[in-house]
Amino acid sequence: MSEARLLLVDDDSTHLDALADRLTRDGFEVTRAASGSEALERLDQAWPDLAIIDLMMPEMDGQTLAARIKSRADIPILVLSAVVAADSKADLIAHFAEDYVTKPYDYVELLARIRRVLRRLQDQIPVEELSLGDVTLIPRKRDAIVRGRHVSLSPTESRFLATLAAGMPKAVSTDQLLHKVWADSEAVDPAYVWVTVRRLRQKLEVDPNEPHHLITDPAGGYRLAAWELRREIGRRQP
Repeated sequence: MSEARLLLVDDDSTHLDALADRLTRDGFEVTRAASGSEALERLDQAWPDLAIIDLMMPEMDGQTLAARIKSRADIPILVLSAVVAADSKADLIAHFAEDYVTKPYDYVELLARIRRVLRRLQDQIPVEELSLGDVTLIPRKRDAIVRGRHVSLSPTESRFLATLAAGMPKAVSTDQLLHKVWADSEAVDPAYVWVTVRRLRQKLEVDPNEPHHLITDPAGGYRLAAWELRREIGRRQP
């Protein structure tokens, strides 16, 4: 899978550089971070499609970093660790990680797992590009062009917009949004929708208090307005 953005976090510079170089040769856009604090700084610059985190790091360990990342957005996480205890794997996968790879690992296997996680994520976002006049949305690349300026979208925001596009031209109810956008969450709350709408309006609208693109429907729910579907690949969301 080319052009996917990876955030690679490891305090072992030799491993970090070697893995980053191999992933780059395989077509990924790789951002490196040598610590948890540096990784959080990288998040402020752009959202990755997947974070690959070493578990055993000084200052901020991988589990703490994963929790901090998830508090900002539901970015998929793959954990690399020399810890082989089954309970550690189960706990991390249950709370933070999409997958857990034990060191030492076979690169081919790691690459297959990375691609599997990214493919699963892409399947949730079938819409490739949407035009809303002065705003262009590119959900699969977690990107928007807002009046000539690139704006990063979180995975949640991308799925949210793709779900609205799949419901065209009708509004999508709050319950439907919770079911489709937060399908993997054990407990969901309507506040998730309201917060996401507010953040998207702050990113996309000239005046978030007078939205022209992300509209609250009088009958309930939300819809996209004044947009043209340019391209769509894959299946629509069920």
